[in-house]
Amino acid sequence: MPSQAERRAATTAAILASARALFAERGFEATSIGDIALAAGVAKGAVYHHYPTKEAIFLEVLDAVHRDVAAAEPPGDLAGITDPVELIGAAVLHYLTTVGEPATRRILLIDGPVVIGWARWREIDDRYFGAGAKMAMRALLGPDAAEAEVDAATPLSMGAVMEAALVCATAADPAAKARELVAALKRMLAGLRR
Repeated sequence: MPSQAERRAATTAAILASARALFAERGFEATSIGDIALAAGVAKGAVYHHYPTKEAIFLEVLDAVHRDVAAAEPPGDLAGITDPVELIGAAVLHYLTTVGEPATRRILLIDGPVVIGWARWREIDDRYFGAGAKMAMRALLGPDAAEAEVDAATPLSMGAVMEAALVCATAADPAAKARELVAALKRMLAGLRR
C-alpha cells in the first residue's frame, strides 16, 4: 500500500503534468482549476489542497519548463567550438530552437512573463541561465576583464537573448528568425571581444 508521501507525490505529479499539457495547449487564461482536476483525474478540492491558486500551479510548471530547457542536450558539435563568439552563437541558437517549440514557447515566453510578472520571470531565468551567461561573457571578454565589466555585460547579453526569444515566439518562421537574430548577436558580441 502506498504511503501518504507517495500518494501526495503521485497526486501533485498528475496535477502538474495535466496543468503543463493544458497550459501548453490552451494557455493560462483558458485553463481552469476544474480543467486541471479533470485531466489529472482528481477532485477539484485535491488541486486546492496542494496548490492555493492556479498561479501557484503555473509557477511550478514554469519553473519545470525552465529546468527542462536548461537541461536540454546541446548539439554535439558545440564541444568542438573554441571561439567564444561562435560558441555563444551556437548555444543561443540551441536555446532559441528549444524555446521555439510551441508548448515551451506558450508557457515560457507568452504566458510566463504576463502571469508571474517580469521581475519574477527574470529571477527564474537567471537561476537557470545566469551562471552560464556570466561564464560566457568572461570567456568573451578575456581573463584580464574586470569583474565589473563582466557583471555589466552579462545582463546586457541575457537581455539580447531574451528579446531574441520573444521575437522568435511571434515570428512566422521561428527557426529562420532565430538564425537571423543569432547572426546579428554574433556581430554584436564580436565587438566586445578582447
